[in-house]
Amino acid sequence: MVASQLTHSGEHTAIRCEGLKRRFGSTWAVAGVHLTVPAGQIYAFLGPNGAGKSTTVRMLCTLLAPTEGRAVVGGHDVVADPLQVRLRIGVALQSTALDDTQTGLESLWCQGRFYGMRRQEIARRVAELRDLIALDDALDRRVNTYSGGMRRRLDLAMALVHNPEIVFLDEPTTGLDPVSRMRLWEEVRRLNREHGTTIFLTTQYLEEADQLADRIGIIDQGVIVADGTAEELKSGVGQDLVVAQVSGDLAAAHRALADEPLTRFVEVLDNEISVSVDDGPAALSVVALTLAKVPDVDVHAITLRRPTLDDVFLSFTGHHMPAQQV
Repeated sequence: MVASQLTHSGEHTAIRCEGLKRRFGSTWAVAGVHLTVPAGQIYAFLGPNGAGKSTTVRMLCTLLAPTEGRAVVGGHDVVADPLQVRLRIGVALQSTALDDTQTGLESLWCQGRFYGMRRQEIARRVAELRDLIALDDALDRRVNTYSGGMRRRLDLAMALVHNPEIVFLDEPTTGLDPVSRMRLWEEVRRLNREHGTTIFLTTQYLEEADQLADRIGIIDQGVIVADGTAEELKSGVGQDLVVAQVSGDLAAAHRALADEPLTRFVEVLDNEISVSVDDGPAALSVVALTLAKVPDVDVHAITLRRPTLDDVFLSFTGHHMPAQQV
């Protein structure tokens, strides 16, 4: 068995990508991903639809061959040794792959047997997962009677039933109600805490990444534009943000604020100006007075707040994350 690769710090590496690319026709869905995830981390891959999240996951899970670059998962190359990768991972993709003729319980038992689990192990694990998926008596019904949300929850359980070393969850809470989403979060934390399971989680939910992840990678247009802990990414934006709702000559307002010594940087989007500063209370009046002196600019509201992951995303991509549906 090939040993897991090591990071420079000596930690075992669960996932490593080196210049990973995937092209569909003339379009680069993934344009060069460089990434290292130490074993035992929860890593959130954050980005909007079309950014390259799912394509990257499909390559890491051996379901899609890279056009260029290399990826190692669980110590094994995804192209040269895909079977060894598959034995070490659990996967729940956006589209479920369930057998409609089986019951939910039969699906879980078959998944356990595929991975060589003993009957007692499968029974114990299924009992543990019942609370997570909240299907209760529905486990005895055929999958073709399930709603979309029920199918999603069963697929998640199948990815987790064999307690894999590394779990890939591709937008796992999309379509789940808030209670089911919280149950899944707790199961992710428990797997990571009690078993040291590495979790690679793609999501469009800012709160999900913020709450769960040890580290977050932000992907946009097929490349990772930022990587770090939530606090590192937020502090990179600034300790505070002064946000002004304005109308008029936004370019002139931007120039005036950018010249202020207290300003780290200024972002303008639609009629909102966000000013990154290290001392918000001290800068609030300065920003207000500066805008008041700019001709043809009207200030409608001005507030002070801490940076969020959406601010981080805006600073690296030039646009906000799309509105999220619960």
